[in-house]
Amino acid sequence: MQRISREDARMFAFDWRDTPRLRVAPGEEFEIETWDAGSGYFKTEADLAIPARRPGFDRNPPLANPVGGPVFVEGAEPGDTLVVELVSMEIEATSWTAAGPGRGPLGQSTRWPGLSGDYTTRILRHEPGPDGRRATGTIHMSNRFSWQAAPFVGTLGTAPEREVLTTLDGQGLWGGNIDIDLVCPGNRVYLPIYHPGALFYLGDTHASQGDTEFSGTAAETQASVRLKLHLIKGWKTPGIRIETPELLVAVRADRPLEAAVQGATEDLMAWMGSDYGVSQADAYCLVSACPDFRIRIHQMCKIGKLNYVASASIPKRMLRI
Repeated sequence: MQRISREDARMFAFDWRDTPRLRVAPGEEFEIETWDAGSGYFKTEADLAIPARRPGFDRNPPLANPVGGPVFVEGAEPGDTLVVELVSMEIEATSWTAAGPGRGPLGQSTRWPGLSGDYTTRILRHEPGPDGRRATGTIHMSNRFSWQAAPFVGTLGTAPEREVLTTLDGQGLWGGNIDIDLVCPGNRVYLPIYHPGALFYLGDTHASQGDTEFSGTAAETQASVRLKLHLIKGWKTPGIRIETPELLVAVRADRPLEAAVQGATEDLMAWMGSDYGVSQADAYCLVSACPDFRIRIHQMCKIGKLNYVASASIPKRMLRI
């Protein structure tokens, strides 16, 4: 099986000029070994998120949030759609999350001196599940707080058409740092293709995350991700779409928040129309009246140029004839 090793997964921008690290056929299974968003800096709770101590933070923008890629997909052309099938994901033994001055919306607040005055790092321990895998186990933040592991890929995308955008705060219809927990094994992600070969990148793996990633840091971890890349020839998805066994999910990154919500909702309505024959009037009524229609805010943290990330979803069972 072809693999991008962790040592080679140190790209910090989505750039169509990058030399491909792998060339794969559509449907070929391969693996990317990822770094965490801190490039391995956070090993103990003594490793604080002080910018002057962190490798790569002497650059502007910082060299943070590394990804593996690009992966060249044989036969992929501009105007096609890349379908990312996440096969499996195994996380490392620990993850980290951090707080401190300037981090997130409360990092400069006088109301929260425990966040704005001192730096804090939490190292989270991953206990394997009954099958021996950490991905199905329990995350322990302390003796008091623990929860079920829910690993996913935070950053993935194809090379944008013209821009060169950082993996830290780059986002768009092509993907980027979107931090959506539905980007996990068992689901498929649809991304537009702008360059020959698609030029796909992946990294920023999380052991778990709460909606909005409020502090700006999830349970950041290293992982081994196995995946396959498929092509839909001659059709370009209008944006990021995710399909689970039960749901259609349309995603939009934008500001203000209501623009992200409206963009995701309109794309979901268009998807219902094109693939399921739902009229515009019925789609409009469904997203207002159906209690199974959902809006989720996946990312709403204040970091660099990050947009807000929202998704709109509806169960497939609602659309079956």
